[in-house]
Amino acid sequence: MMHFEHSAKLWRDFPKLVPGVLFAQGITPDITTEAAAAVLASTAAGRLAAGTESELPEIQAWRRAFAAMGLKPTQYRCASESLLRRFRKEGALPRLHPLVNLCNAASLAFAIPVAVFDVAKIKGYLQVRHADGDEDYLSFSGDREHPPAGEVIFADQARQAHARRWSNRQSAYSAVGNATTDVLIVAEALHGSAAADIPKLTAAIASELDAACAIKTDVAVLSASSPRFTFGP
Repeated sequence: MMHFEHSAKLWRDFPKLVPGVLFAQGITPDITTEAAAAVLASTAAGRLAAGTESELPEIQAWRRAFAAMGLKPTQYRCASESLLRRFRKEGALPRLHPLVNLCNAASLAFAIPVAVFDVAKIKGYLQVRHADGDEDYLSFSGDREHPPAGEVIFADQARQAHARRWSNRQSAYSAVGNATTDVLIVAEALHGSAAADIPKLTAAIASELDAACAIKTDVAVLSASSPRFTFGP
């Protein structure tokens, strides 16, 4: 069995954090998610019709968090803001693995960062914590980086960094591909209605995987008093 959690320091620094997690087995590259993704994208388009992504409370909360971490919010954006910004400008997102398409669409609709990790590429556990400075990150261009000490990362037992700057950028280490079968999906929010929105987001993904692909999932919402999610076959 494996586990996922946030460090105690992160819970202290960001007490409004609401993480939702989902573990799914039996993923294949031909799962059908197009219809659900289209509905979610339509929801996002409706929200953007009223203003830009920077005005959304979900995005504003992440911008405040990035500023608190010493990052310039308009230079380093959370993943959902980057997706919404591209979607607003181009009207669509690139088509990738169907599970990633679904999770990206959910991220658009809820304006909440959603990360998808191939569990087979994670060593031991996954923890969101401050870097020590010697962890190893692999970019999608193939470059290896070492996040500086203090940066918030997703780190496993082998000290691989699976994401940098918290919700800013995932690593190629655990990217979903055609060989992926088991995944960990993590959604994180900091805005006022996060406690209500996170369960809706994870339920939307879980129900679609069950209805369209007959894939059962384990889902949980974490808290400072119950910070760990245990998962595995």
